[in-house]
Amino acid sequence: MLYPIIVVVVLVIMFLAASIRILNEYERAVIFRLGRIIPTKGPGLIILIPIPLALSARNLALAQKAGHDLVAPCAACFNHMRAADYAMRNQPETRARLEEMLGFQYTGEVAIRPTMAVLYEDYGVEAIAAKVRQPLAGLKVVTYYGCLLVRPPHITQFDDPDQPQVMAHLLRAIGAEVMPWSHATDCCGAGLSLSRADIVQKQVSRLAERAREAGADALVSACPLCQVNLEMRQTQDSKMPAFYFTELLGLAFGLPDAKKWWSKHLIDPRPVLSKAGIEPLVRVGE
Repeated sequence: MLYPIIVVVVLVIMFLAASIRILNEYERAVIFRLGRIIPTKGPGLIILIPIPLALSARNLALAQKAGHDLVAPCAACFNHMRAADYAMRNQPETRARLEEMLGFQYTGEVAIRPTMAVLYEDYGVEAIAAKVRQPLAGLKVVTYYGCLLVRPPHITQFDDPDQPQVMAHLLRAIGAEVMPWSHATDCCGAGLSLSRADIVQKQVSRLAERAREAGADALVSACPLCQVNLEMRQTQDSKMPAFYFTELLGLAFGLPDAKKWWSKHLIDPRPVLSKAGIEPLVRVGE
């Protein structure tokens, strides 16, 4: 029960640290925001809206104007946009500042959803299974959500934050064998991949080792950035490929271009697919 409270407190502290500034009597703040200069602020205490929140709110404003919901294939993008939506629903002052900054009136009508939610909730596992042309039987995988898709749960409101199951249901529907493990929501360190590669290499190699201990031959990610990071930062001799989950769906559906995807991986997944007996769509030169 303490975990959600701790997460909220940390987020509030980070928000305040990024937002609050105190200007001296002789100082004024000239702020360039989202392509335009807004009126100067100061002196004294001023509150700035962090740019990630403002950029996410701008996406909401554009979607609201177009009359469409937002579907995010990226876990970080989904998390940031949900955070902006949460702030505007629950923080009147933040909402007012964002509305003034972006020139729109928030209605709360835009739904923000991850791709996985659309497939699972709008189509369902039975419809997914009905489209399978090549079952992925024999392919042993673990599901990897990363740290942003299901947490903090009061913001993301998707799947179980401790034991998420949606991806496992989708993968079982296409015939893959999903191995149980306890690291689906561990952080892979993608945000530090350029600045602290040494830390990220340890994180990623640990995840690959735990996946192998669980009996998996591949990781399946719900985030494209995590997928690239999981392949790029492995340091062990025997490396494990990572799929973005829709790659496996496309393979099982028999999409003709699926075999072209594998050469774009940093770790070649074709040996793992061949080991599972999934040959027709992955032969080189076919």
